Amino acid sequence: MKNWRSIWLVDFEFKAIDGERPDPICVVAHDLVGGRQIRLWIDPDNPPHCPYGTGADDLFIAYYASAEIGCHLALGWPVPKRIIDLCIEFKLETCGLQLNHGRNLLGALLYHKIDDSLTGSEKSEMQQLAARGGPYSGVEKAALIEYCASDVCALSRLWKVMSPSIDTPRALIRGRYMAALAEVERRGVPLDIASLETLRKSWFTLKTDLIAGIGHGYGVYEGETFVMAKFEQYLIARAISWPRTPTGRLNLSDDTFSERSKLYPELQPLKELRATIGRLKLFDLAVGHDGRNRTLLGAFGSKTGRNQPSNTKFIYGPATWVRHLIRPEPGTALAYVDYEQQEFGIAAALSNDESMWAAYESGDPYLAFAKMAGAVPSDATKQSHAAERERFKVCALAVQYGMGASRLAQSLGLPLAYGRDLMQQHRRTFPKYWDWVEAVGTTAQVSRQLLTRFGWKLNVTSDTKPTTLANWPCQANGAEMLRLAVIATVETGIGVCATVHDALLVECADSKIESTVQRTEELMQEASKVVLGGKVIRTDAKVIRYPERCHEPRGKALWDTLMRVCPDLSHFGTPTCPN
Repeated sequence: MKNWRSIWLVDFEFKAIDGERPDPICVVAHDLVGGRQIRLWIDPDNPPHCPYGTGADDLFIAYYASAEIGCHLALGWPVPKRIIDLCIEFKLETCGLQLNHGRNLLGALLYHKIDDSLTGSEKSEMQQLAARGGPYSGVEKAALIEYCASDVCALSRLWKVMSPSIDTPRALIRGRYMAALAEVERRGVPLDIASLETLRKSWFTLKTDLIAGIGHGYGVYEGETFVMAKFEQYLIARAISWPRTPTGRLNLSDDTFSERSKLYPELQPLKELRATIGRLKLFDLAVGHDGRNRTLLGAFGSKTGRNQPSNTKFIYGPATWVRHLIRPEPGTALAYVDYEQQEFGIAAALSNDESMWAAYESGDPYLAFAKMAGAVPSDATKQSHAAERERFKVCALAVQYGMGASRLAQSLGLPLAYGRDLMQQHRRTFPKYWDWVEAVGTTAQVSRQLLTRFGWKLNVTSDTKPTTLANWPCQANGAEMLRLAVIATVETGIGVCATVHDALLVECADSKIESTVQRTEELMQEASKVVLGGKVIRTDAKVIRYPERCHEPRGKALWDTLMRVCPDLSHFGTPTCPN
């Protein structure tokens, strides 16, 4: 390991109100090189200067570092150049494993058999005290400082155990991402607060109106209750195939509804309605006093290393129509910049399948697949052969998610023989891809792990599903790609409001949106080249200018219904983005 000038273990206590930026209370830092410890109470009216080194020769260690960096940003302190986040390294160490305890600091200590100086109840008491905010008595101040110091002590012991096995160069990249993510979390997503407040005030009445307006066309509701028998009748009448549970009941999971809605677009409004009636909690959206949606973005929250923010607090978590509340502030513009068919392109690049990559580079890999398989003529278009293209699209996606011929046929509502034939056509068209998938499975079983280009790891156990192995490399390398893009855009000075699976939401002055979009796309494409050894994943951008709002096609029917049934809401209804 590098000979660091200082190695600072740092922990802040801060007040965190949903939607607001953190309000630092105190900080404790300990230098493992020089042995010095700093205990600092923070006066918000006279904030101190940063008391420790943050340069390229100083190592900054924290547990979920975006929280600590968020405090740096709140205080105007410099962002450390070199960061290792032990929370992320612990997630990496245990990715794919079932743990008896969580992946917070206490869980990491228990996993490594390190005794903590404080009990769970004592920790909870101190966390509640910090959340309460000031003013604090002298005794309370001393208690919070001591609690902060105990976490630094725990961090020191954890570092001693974990550091020998940490891949420092890659860990520093992950730490750099956490610093960039802190900037994203601080900025937040601008919302149309007037519309949100109107929805909140009228929500219980509006739910009934939505069922009447949207649900009436399906005939599957009795009051606010979704009736399975009526839904089954609806499906039979329209010859729509639907997966069932092992007990024979219709599978009504969110994933099933999402999958079916892609195959049968007429079901999309019903899917949105079910999500809205069953789960939506508009009061849980984390919105600050400035009208911005802010929440921790759940870095490295999934097995693939993708972010996993709260589905109730984050604007991109609930039903998709809620995204219509996203609106730029006066004089500004937003752009939603995403990778096009990212997973197909990644699979083609990682497998070195020339035919698959040619299909991706065609701009429409699903139609290209159909042409290569001889299912449509060479001059076929998306319009002339829409049904065939859709079947080959479903096949391509099914393969990447590890679905078999039976599930594919069921998804298409076609006989099993047709599903088998489609799978065989995929195998014949993209043989190198299938060789690669088989090699990935063999590697996983022999080495008991899978790795991305930048070292994110999945521990493979007897409980690991084959479908996970099939899809993990593409998803996980896609996550690496987006992380590099976040680092590049934030460090370039582009205002990133949110990360969304394979996309960035960026913000700037209206007059600069074209150049900002161009630069963002360049950086995202460069990130893809780094991960894929020179191959480029295309990007696409949708621009939203004030007073336009975000336009989400999948949620349009429900949003339009809300506008009709709520006069107060339609008062705030600005034009939707034409893109």
